[in-house]
Amino acid sequence: MAETRRRLRSSTVVLGGMGVIAAALTSCGSEPDRRCVDRDSYDWVNGYKVVADRNCTSGTTSSYGKNGKRKSGGDSAWYYDADVSAGYAADGTFSRSEAVDRGGFGCSGSGGG
Repeated sequence: MAETRRRLRSSTVVLGGMGVIAAALTSCGSEPDRRCVDRDSYDWVNGYKVVADRNCTSGTTSSYGKNGKRKSGGDSAWYYDADVSAGYAADGTFSRSEAVDRGGFGCSGSGGG
């Protein structure tokens, strides 16, 4: 009976260790959290206004529509690893590679902080 308990504990340790290794291997390869923001909407208290993702999917952006009125999300871009609150994103980066370098567990780079 003691042998059975020992085997159970060993398998629990092995399975737990595999989970840690899997998390370390996948954390760097995953896409960083991103939000589509209007770059012209920066507010020094709140950050950038979050807009619909469709505003970041087209290759070209224009701040003004055909009628000459400013479009919502006109000068939009992906903003990575930001703190999001009440429709605004702050303390992030527009550089995807920098967001990946901020990294999670097991990543190289400057680390988060």
